[in-house]
Amino acid sequence: MTSRSTEPAIGRDIRTVLALLVMTWVALLAACGEGGQKKAGEQALAAADIAAPESRLKTHPQTGEPLARKQVLVRGNSSEPASLDPHLVQDNVGGAIVVDLFEGLTRSGPNGDTEPAMAKSWSSSDNNLTWTFHLREDGRWSDGTAVTAHDFVYGWRRAVDPEVGSNYAYYIESAGVANAGEIIAGEKAPEALGVRALDDFTFEVSLDEPITYLPDMTVHYTMFPAPRQAIEAHGADWTKPGNMVSNGAYQLKTWHLGEKLVAARNPHYREDDQTIIDRVVYVPIESASAELQRYASGELHMTSTVPVSQMARLKKERPDELVMAPSIATYMYTFNVNRPPFDDVRVRRALTYAIDRNVIVSYITRGEQMPAFTLTPPYVSGFDFRQPEYATWSQPERDEAARQELRKAGYTEDNPLEFELLYNTDESHKALAIVISQMWKEKLGAKVTISNLEWKTFLSQKQAGNFGMARQGWKGDYNEASTFLTLLTSDSGNNDGGWSNAEYDQLLLDARSSEDPNPYYVRAEEILWQEFPVAPVYFNTTVALVSPRLKGYPENNPRNIVYSKDMYITAD
Repeated sequence: MTSRSTEPAIGRDIRTVLALLVMTWVALLAACGEGGQKKAGEQALAAADIAAPESRLKTHPQTGEPLARKQVLVRGNSSEPASLDPHLVQDNVGGAIVVDLFEGLTRSGPNGDTEPAMAKSWSSSDNNLTWTFHLREDGRWSDGTAVTAHDFVYGWRRAVDPEVGSNYAYYIESAGVANAGEIIAGEKAPEALGVRALDDFTFEVSLDEPITYLPDMTVHYTMFPAPRQAIEAHGADWTKPGNMVSNGAYQLKTWHLGEKLVAARNPHYREDDQTIIDRVVYVPIESASAELQRYASGELHMTSTVPVSQMARLKKERPDELVMAPSIATYMYTFNVNRPPFDDVRVRRALTYAIDRNVIVSYITRGEQMPAFTLTPPYVSGFDFRQPEYATWSQPERDEAARQELRKAGYTEDNPLEFELLYNTDESHKALAIVISQMWKEKLGAKVTISNLEWKTFLSQKQAGNFGMARQGWKGDYNEASTFLTLLTSDSGNNDGGWSNAEYDQLLLDARSSEDPNPYYVRAEEILWQEFPVAPVYFNTTVALVSPRLKGYPENNPRNIVYSKDMYITAD
């Protein structure tokens, strides 16, 4: 089977589903209104309903552009964050806020390059087994106290402490930090972690295996410092307004659950004089269509996403506001391999084969996404990208192979495959679930129940293993293949499907100390093609709407990290 499909073939029932979705989307489009962002005005400020000072500046100090009277940025943020604790955050929702409130050793530049942040410089020795970060001496917590190397020691130890329970504890182990694995397993105390403060402003990291990209990994919030003074004073309540102490450009001001979270400029921040946005308002809007409506009416300066249903029209009507850029991210479905019928690899293989990815990217997402047959995207830096054999088949060939696999697993017309597909509340996820479940019904006779949960509940149910098959999205935390492949190691806190493979784990472990990790990564991907713990659907793009008045949005950053401090709002 060597031919490749050139045109997505759509069955009659799938066409019917697509037609019904289009009718619904047209109605939603009609309700979105026009002109809000074109007129701009003060709608966003009025909708935010917060007290904000007059801008310190009338014009931008570098560009000379006239600035808005009040610098209040209103951002759509998709859902209510599950946590604002950098060591407990596990998703982009909380991450979008935490990167404004806190700052690590490094940060992501506008093009995705790693730049100095709290660390002004760094160096490695002992064949990359020891890394030394030299901290800025003007770093301050929002309570005015100095940020020191001791705060990073405390934060990194906290991230691996089993009593804290970070789902990202494995991230520190993936970085090769000495003793991280034993600490996570409860075999050693957090104080044994390979980090220490040589003095107040020199932070040293000792690794078990040499890692050349450690500075890139420190962009992630799991490696942020932690304010011992606030945590010890308030315990689990330290992230509440009035209690939180942070070291980023902003500090938490108010948090009204289900309505908005407001951050104010941190006057103690080291670059406060260069920060133009005074207030940031994060609005949790789970419905992408509702978010678009509020954007179109001028109540938001930027959205967190764009409804896939409306991409075609937005490309025509708002081309200058629509951001579409490659992102190191994969959209997939994860199988709970400990629960029937997904404990049978033949079922997982059949369902993966039967997804027509060309239909998805051509008729549903329409955001320049790329069909995915692997976990790791092809544009990850330095990755030797290869495709499984089934990626070269035509879709009819994949469908026939899927039917054969399902018959081998014992499923027939008289004994159809039945299961539930879980996704978090969002029109785009719903549209994909409807179309893909229809593909499985039409091609395999499967009876699929699709169910949705709000974001926090969705996360908790996945972590508890209370699902059979669920939507999964993964955005690389740094630009190296291991950020994707370690997701499915046995000790990964984000491996909700429970898949485990000893050879796979060892490959990822060996890759950390190899001068050329690609052979290990290639073999790891091959194991995924054989075991199918996840069903990749497409490689994602960053898709958002950004007001013409909002400047500085990082349109070319594949990490899709948006720092509010880098932006500003121009006058009408």
